[in-house]
Amino acid sequence: MEVQDQKAGIILTAASYILWGFLPIYWKLVQEIPAGEILAHRIIWSFVFMIALLLVLRKVPAFFQETKIIWKDKKKLLGITLASLVISLNWLLYIWAVNSDHVIQASLGYYINPLISILLGMAVLKEKLTKWQLISFSLAAIGVVNLTVNFGVFPWLSIMLALSFGIYGLLKKTVKISAMFGLTIETLIVSPIALIYLSIVQVGGGSTYELNGTLMALLIGGGVATAVPLLLFASGAMRIPLSMVGFLQYIAPTLMLVIGVFLYNEPFTRAHMISFICIWTALTIYTVSRMKWFHHLENKYFVRKKSFNH
Repeated sequence: MEVQDQKAGIILTAASYILWGFLPIYWKLVQEIPAGEILAHRIIWSFVFMIALLLVLRKVPAFFQETKIIWKDKKKLLGITLASLVISLNWLLYIWAVNSDHVIQASLGYYINPLISILLGMAVLKEKLTKWQLISFSLAAIGVVNLTVNFGVFPWLSIMLALSFGIYGLLKKTVKISAMFGLTIETLIVSPIALIYLSIVQVGGGSTYELNGTLMALLIGGGVATAVPLLLFASGAMRIPLSMVGFLQYIAPTLMLVIGVFLYNEPFTRAHMISFICIWTALTIYTVSRMKWFHHLENKYFVRKKSFNH
């Protein structure tokens, strides 16, 4: 039963990352709409979809109960409010990146993300940096510096995507809540802002596109495209070890990279290749160093070395 549960966990988690990996194709379908308006629709329709899901699953009373608990706890309320704003920024940057032909930069951001999380853990949670994490971070830094030197521009978009998602993960640690209730509350918090923004744009005549039936359907579908991978991930990740989650998370940026290069013909130069090799190596070291068998091997080597020196 445990093996079957783990298999289901791997399938669900991998499916979530595959869907996230193909998400650039979805946002390209609505690229004629400004990123800010796509974001507003994404927030609103995600909230609508989550409420509908809670009604179907008869979890509305449990959701209200959870919301009351968070409302009374000022620390949790602040944490989830900040989390909702930070993830909205991440979504905006990602949509803008995809629709401005920067899919490769978005891919780089999500490759860097685990290493940014290490830094945030050090800075905020006072976690100690291991020898292997230091090597990983140094290699990733070399990759970023290489791109900066070769193109004369700091890859701010990649760093901002990684940083915003890293901060979001950090804030979520302060509010332990299920993915379903978490996403519903987060979109509930920012939906009024999204509605006000869309109203201002419509009244001010700021829209430069004609919202036909197909575009509207795609924008509504954006809510489903946001919620489904997150729910699959939440269901899958709890069934498998954290090291396995860490390994599977590279599916999404790898698919983004392939899509950016081969589907949208974004330039992938020698400088990109060198930087990505640095980051891939860094992530391989980081992922392997988190596995149990590696720790066992390292401890065995350390004990043998110590006895040899004596």
